[in-house]
Amino acid sequence: MSAAQVFEKLEHNFNADAAKGLDLVFQFDIEDDTNHHLIIHDGTCQLVEGDHADPSVTLIMNSETLKGIVSGETDGMQAFMAGQLRAEGDMMLATKLGELFTLS
Repeated sequence: MSAAQVFEKLEHNFNADAAKGLDLVFQFDIEDDTNHHLIIHDGTCQLVEGDHADPSVTLIMNSETLKGIVSGETDGMQAFMAGQLRAEGDMMLATKLGELFTLS
């Protein structure tokens, strides 16, 4: 499964109710695949390939870690503690991903 397929799954599992009133950009820097960003704006989610000029938070990981987190096999906090996931910007926003997306 490519990073693009993982992001499409993530976009499909978006919880619009949890995103009401939010205006955020999650940048995903995938070290061994294509970068993407998710634009969350007042209950909507837009997936865009590439880099955003001014993201709210940037999450840096490889595609294996991305797949594990989205599938629910890897706990995001554990990945962060193990150095498999790095965050730049507002790190507290990274914790909101679990609220905004149903990870299965």
